[in-house]
Amino acid sequence: MPKEVKMTPAVLDIVAARFKALGEPARLRILSALRDGEATVSDIIEKTGLGQANVSKHLQMLHVLGFVTRRRDGLHIHYELADREVFRLCEIMCGRVEAETTVRKRVLSGR
Repeated sequence: MPKEVKMTPAVLDIVAARFKALGEPARLRILSALRDGEATVSDIIEKTGLGQANVSKHLQMLHVLGFVTRRRDGLHIHYELADREVFRLCEIMCGRVEAETTVRKRVLSGR
């Protein structure tokens, strides 16, 4: 079991910034595009359908916040997930959305 972190105002600010970053669908699409491994900006553009400037801007934020790492190879920069644990958060939220949808369907159908 992970050690419990003291939720100081500074820690909460850091956590809030990370959750805010995950609140942008384009960033989630980029992270999802990196699920299969390392990719260049061009690869990410192809996988997500987002524009180059948009992808670059979001990758910079994801890098600063520690969601992705990058390495230069000549003219290309390759991005990779820094930690796959981010998908646990997504799975938790998807599970909640699915459960709430099931309840809403039951309520609306009168069951």
